[in-house]
Amino acid sequence: MMRHWPTLLMALILAGLGAYLYYVEIPAQRTEEQTKVQHTKLLPFEEREITGLTVNSDGQEITLAPGSGQNWVMTAPLRADADTREVQAMIRALVTGKVTRVVEEQATALAPFGLEKPSGQITVTAGTRHETFAIGDIGPLSSTLYVLRGSDRKVLLTDMAPKDVLNKTVMTFRRKEILRFDQAGIDRIRLTYPTTEIVLYGADEKPKRKWKIRYPIEAEADQTEVRTLLFRLEDLKAIGIIDPGPEREAAARKLTAPKVKVTVHAGGADQVVKLYQPDPSSGEAFAETTPDAPIYRINPTAIRDLTKDLFALQDKRLLGIEFADIALLSVKTREDQYVLIHDNNEWILEDQPTEKLNQEVADLFVSRVVNLPAEEQVIKHSAPLAPYGLVAPAAEFVATGRDGKVGGKLALGNQVGGLVYATGLRLRGLFQARADLLTQIPTKRDLLAKSSETSTPSTP
Repeated sequence: MMRHWPTLLMALILAGLGAYLYYVEIPAQRTEEQTKVQHTKLLPFEEREITGLTVNSDGQEITLAPGSGQNWVMTAPLRADADTREVQAMIRALVTGKVTRVVEEQATALAPFGLEKPSGQITVTAGTRHETFAIGDIGPLSSTLYVLRGSDRKVLLTDMAPKDVLNKTVMTFRRKEILRFDQAGIDRIRLTYPTTEIVLYGADEKPKRKWKIRYPIEAEADQTEVRTLLFRLEDLKAIGIIDPGPEREAAARKLTAPKVKVTVHAGGADQVVKLYQPDPSSGEAFAETTPDAPIYRINPTAIRDLTKDLFALQDKRLLGIEFADIALLSVKTREDQYVLIHDNNEWILEDQPTEKLNQEVADLFVSRVVNLPAEEQVIKHSAPLAPYGLVAPAAEFVATGRDGKVGGKLALGNQVGGLVYATGLRLRGLFQARADLLTQIPTKRDLLAKSSETSTPSTP
């Protein structure tokens, strides 16, 4: 037993040291670190605790309070929906702001730091508590600011960026989005112009939802164009707001005929916005939602972005049939002619059914034919084809569907620069398309698989 007492003694000493570290040193270190963090934090509140903001800037006092959900509202100098992203950005700047140096423990000389006449003042409320900051000059670095903290009258150099807290106006904090919607919930869009109207509707098809044109024709829509239109609507923002009152009434008298009226139908209700440009030379444009809502000044480019004609919104792929629906594709050029058959997810040549084709080459080629879009509309209706090289086309494609009927046609004529005159079954009229396809039509030899892939060992 005596042999083991040094080991037991060492074990007791180690255990004692461990207990000392766990119960004394580590808690003390944590307390020291927490104290250090508290000393370097600008704001003593957590973000979730904040229940209000008051911003004084350029002689205006702006009061902000939480609204429904995650939204904020402005309660002074007027009551309106707030730009929640702007409010949250300021809160984040204050919550994450750090004190890099205490310049004055008890502020006496404020002028050297721009705090005698502050650029602005921010009061943060958290329930019954509040903290006020006077904003002074930019510090030694452009991304720092001098701040006078109201609770302890300390002049602090902070790492806050001036853009996050300075030059904030009523317009900064006003909600600027003119429409609010969830794209996934929209089932109809109506574009009303002075002389025509276009109606789009969402069809629940697999694998994903597709947009179609219901009026003035029944047709597939250009999915990218419709999604872009929705993004433009979602991003439609005011650059100025004319609130109800005499100024709004005067402005409304000038807004007689909208360039376009957009109606978005979602969740059984309509949201409407009318876009006006009474004098294009003035560079001004306006948006109106309802007669009792403000009139919004908007960027004139928004009218161009939201004014789409039928051609722009149509599916501009000329052939007129989907890849998966093709059973036969007839290909005719001035040098070659063949028919591709699609059977059991493989392509074969009609006149050489036993020859194995390079499926990657065939798939890529057919995909290019299916997806070739019209770039420009030349003539909306039927016209003589000879001047455009379409009486004897440079290339002609005819697709037969699985029902045995012709489901797609595409003809390519004369080339002008990088474009070629084209007609297709999907769109009525004459168009120009990219001419690349003319150089991408494989010959029979291109389609046949390499001999090394098709040859079989000879029998000895």
